[in-house]
Formats: sequence, C-alpha cells, structure tokens
Amino acid sequence: MPAEFPDFRLGNVLATSFAATLTERRGDAVERIPTPQRLIDWLAVNGLTVDYCTTAQLELAWALRESIHAAATATALQDALPESAVHVINDCSIEGRASAILTLEHTRRWRLSSASRVEDALGVIAADAISIIAGERDGRLALCASPTCRAAFFDTSQSRSRKWCDMNTCGNRQKKARFKANQRKNTGARGNSPPSNSA
Repeated sequence: MPAEFPDFRLGNVLATSFAATLTERRGDAVERIPTPQRLIDWLAVNGLTVDYCTTAQLELAWALRESIHAAATATALQDALPESAVHVINDCSIEGRASAILTLEHTRRWRLSSASRVEDALGVIAADAISIIAGERDGRLALCASPTCRAAFFDTSQSRSRKWCDMNTCGNRQKKARFKANQRKNTGARGNSPPSNSA
C-alpha cells in the first residue's frame, strides 16, 4: 500500500508555493515532498513535468526551497538577503534551461529542455523567486501570522493586509483557537458571576 503524504498547498505564486512544501516550520514540521516521486508529482501539478528525479536532484530542490524561504523571509522583514540563499537561487536559475510557451488558451506553459531535467524545473522556480524578491511583481512578501507556521507568502490582495499563508489551514486554525479561547473566557466569566437573589 502506498504511503500517505500530506496534500500539497497550491497557491498562485510558484516560488512561495514551492517554499510551502515544508510547512509548520516552527512547530511539528510537515514535509510535503519527502521523496523524489513526490517532487515529480508537485512539479507536474505546477506545469513542470519531468519523468525522473534522483535523490541528488531532490536534495537540490530542498536547498532551493530553503533558500527561497530564507530570502523571502528576509524581504518580508526588510532584512538583508542571506548571501548563501542568493547564491543557491542564482545557481538554480542559471542552471535551468526552460522556455516559456504561449498556448492557444492564452496561458503560459514551460517547455523543459529534457523530460528528466529537474534542474530546468528548479530554474523556473528560481526565476519566479527572483521576480518576487526583486519587487518586479505587484504585491508584497509577508509572513504567515500563525506562530507555528511563519511561511512566506506573496500578498496580492487589494489592501496588502493578508495575515495567513492559507486561509483554509492557518487562518481557520487561528479562528478556531480564538473562538475556543472566547468560549472558555465566557464560560469562566459565567462561572464566576455571583448567585442571583431571586426569592
């Protein structure tokens, strides 16, 4: 029976969606691409189909993911970019050989140089990271308000005031926690109220 893996968190921004393949970084971390096959699956879902992935290519993907997370976090906090993260992102971008293809449906697709070139797919992800970290896209990098998550995400909301990387996970979890805390507070307040003087 195949192993069960956590679902992918898919967003509208390739680079931050890729960084979100490791979640709950400040709690019990959840690895969403623990095997080469899971990386192949994630890439396919994001239009970057490859036929084969080695353990070394998976390790390169993890290095790129962590570098994107580090650089995006620094950008969101308005800190200096970590030099090592910049090197990994740039190396992956340079190494990749992919071409943007316009489809008849008015969408962009990526054509990789070879069906087994994970490096090409990582190059596309690195280039996407460069465009958002360099401020070339309309939006802002922010960090999830969940204390156990703190994922970097690209906020394109009109007000640029989004708090959660994903409303369906972190946002709902925080809403439920607030609701339960209010219920406990209200229950405690009723329990401490003086008895009524009804005769």
